[in-house]
This record gives sequence, structure tokens and C-alpha cells, in this order.
Amino acid sequence: MVCDPMPGLRTLALTVAVRGGAKWEDEGQSGWSHCLEHLVFKGAGDMGAREIVERIEAEGGSLNAATGYERTSFEVRALQGSLPLAMQVVSDLVFRPTLDPDEIVREKDVVAQEIAEAFDTPDDHVFEMAQTRAFTGQPLGRPILGSVASLKPITRATIGDWRARLYSPDRMVVAASGAVDEAELLALAERWFGAESATPAAVPDVPHFTGGDAALTRRIEQANIVFQLPAPSAVDPLYPAARLMTEILGGGMASRLFQSAREERGLAYAIDAYHEPYEDAGILGIYAGAAAERSVELAQVCAAELKALAETGPTAVELSRAKAVMNAGLWMSDESPASRAGRAAAQVLIFGRLIPSDVMAERNLAQTANDVRAAAAASLAAGKAATAVLGPKAAAPAGRAFRDALFG
Repeated sequence: MVCDPMPGLRTLALTVAVRGGAKWEDEGQSGWSHCLEHLVFKGAGDMGAREIVERIEAEGGSLNAATGYERTSFEVRALQGSLPLAMQVVSDLVFRPTLDPDEIVREKDVVAQEIAEAFDTPDDHVFEMAQTRAFTGQPLGRPILGSVASLKPITRATIGDWRARLYSPDRMVVAASGAVDEAELLALAERWFGAESATPAAVPDVPHFTGGDAALTRRIEQANIVFQLPAPSAVDPLYPAARLMTEILGGGMASRLFQSAREERGLAYAIDAYHEPYEDAGILGIYAGAAAERSVELAQVCAAELKALAETGPTAVELSRAKAVMNAGLWMSDESPASRAGRAAAQVLIFGRLIPSDVMAERNLAQTANDVRAAAAASLAAGKAATAVLGPKAAAPAGRAFRDALFG
């Protein structure tokens, strides 16, 4: 339990996060965690689907949930005084869902539509294509939504058993921020979360980056392109430097990729870099939307900027800007109870403790140009890349061009 009072606020945020998600699924259970997250909103405790949201919204609040590879989280944003209701509702969702068989049939159809929608959305589907190549044959390489085939075996009994294992209280953190009182939160946590029994689950295997190329031809105007490389995990000492490196590479309009690919050459309307850190793996990614006939040139520019960072590192101006952007984002998020509660829950699940914002800020400031260069070099060291290209046929060679430009 984490209590983070913010004096003077009239709002609060509650996050209940579980260390469990798609990474805990085997191939036959792919998508079950996400489907379960949908199902608990169809009825829980003494509440039907409508009453769940009406109770929260009647007090001016909002309720949401998200399923990722490593965490599933439930979040309530509400006015001061709404913590008892928020705790009761979320506790019912995670421990006492109805899981009505008719709702299970309907929700599997809804998720099937969601899967189809992701496939029909090029700038969504291209990320799934890349993830599949980055971690082939592993949970991290399967879509969080699963597939129609993997969802088919879900019944009330099977999803109920999965709920007991996934939403086990020994892997759960309750965090509240804003207009909250520690004594009240502790009493509510004991009442609504303290009596539940743990159900052990097998620890997932450590993922390994495989790499590979994927291309899908579609008759659309623009090519959607993703390049991915191994990157530091959330617990890797190189993590702070990797975040700065990603910002310098493609984090904003002053980044290398935006300036070289978009501003100087006009190769892409949209281009950015991102770092996805997991507990024991990580991804450095680049996404671009580009004209098909210029996709190979774009791939070569992306590779050249990466190699330059790995060989010579950033300039003093680039490093200073990246540190300012990272710390500004940190301090701005500190002004939001929802951001603070969500971050606190994640830190406890990953590190077993809270990391104060000033400590994180100091870590950013302590990074040197050589640290950033080393982070970029580490992503290239394995000689592996995962690429995905979705769009006109002329764009298909971009993945191979990126790989060849990096590794020969």
C-alpha cells in the first residue's frame, strides 16, 4: 500500500496494479488477461455493468483499466471523500466479478471486433508486426489482445481460475494520491484487500530479443514503418541514459530524426523514437509514416543517426536539452495525482520500493555524453533488429535496408 497525500487538493486518484498480464500467458491463453479486464466490468459484487460506472460517476469520478504485458491496473479519479467508494468498487472488480456465461460469449465477440479493428488500423497493426519479430515465439511477441482462436476456450470456470492466479493479492499494490489520508487508506485496504488469499503463478521465462523482418502490402497511401532494437530493461543501470538517448534520437521536434528525416529531407511527416522498458528486457523503437518510394532512404537515415550516436554520442547542447525535457516531464507528472499513484504502484511492483522524484531527476542530470553513447552502442551490440513495414509494395525493402545499413 502506498499513500501519497497532496495537501490542498480536492481530488484524488486510486491505482490498484497487479504484477501480471500478457507476459504470464502461454500460447493457448493469449489474450485472456485483456479479456478478463473487460469481463470484470460486466458485473462484480452486487453491481451490474451499469451500476459499476454509475456509482463512480455519481460522485463525479471516472473509472478505467488497462492490461499490458507485465501489469494490469485499475484506476479511479475522483473528488475528495470518494476513497471508500473507489476502494469498494475496485475490490469487487478484481476479487468478486460475476463472470456471467452470457456476458463471456458477448465479450469474446467484442474483443474479436477489437482485434479486427487493430488489424484494420495500419499504425496499430505495424507495431504488432514488429513486436512479433522482436520476441518470436514468446509471450512478449504475441498481441495483448490475443486471437479469436486463443479466446475460444474461455468459459466461466477457466477465466475464473485465471482471475484467481492473475489478480493474486501477493502481487498487487494499492496506491492513492491527492486528497487522501493514510489512516483511512490503511483501514480501507485491510477491509477490501486484506482477507484475500494468494494464488501462486509460475514466473515467466526471461524474454530474449530475436529480431527479424515483417512486411505486409496494402493499398494505402502511406507506408507505416517500425524499427526495433534491444534496449535496457527498467532495472538496467543503463536505463536513465537510454531514456536520454531516445529523446535525443527522436523524442521531439528538435531531435535528430525529426530534423534530419523530416525537416532537412522531407522523408516523413511523422517520425519518433521510443523506449519500452520491461522488467527484464527492453526495446528501442522508431516509428515513421512515409511515402513508399522514399522508405529505403528513410531507413538509411534512421540507421545513420543511430550509428552516429553509438560512435560519437550526443553534443553538449543535445544532452542538456534531453535532460531538461526528461526532468520537466517528471516534475509536471508530479502535479497529477493519477500520474503519481500510477508511478508509485509500478515502482513498488518492479523495485519493491518507491523512488523519489528528486532521486530520479538527479540520476538524469548525472548522465554523461559517454553514458548516452554507451546506451546507443548497447542497442547495436547484438547485431539484431526487428522491422515491420505495412503499406505499398515499394516500401517493403525498408526493413532490410535498415538492417543492412546498421550491420552490413
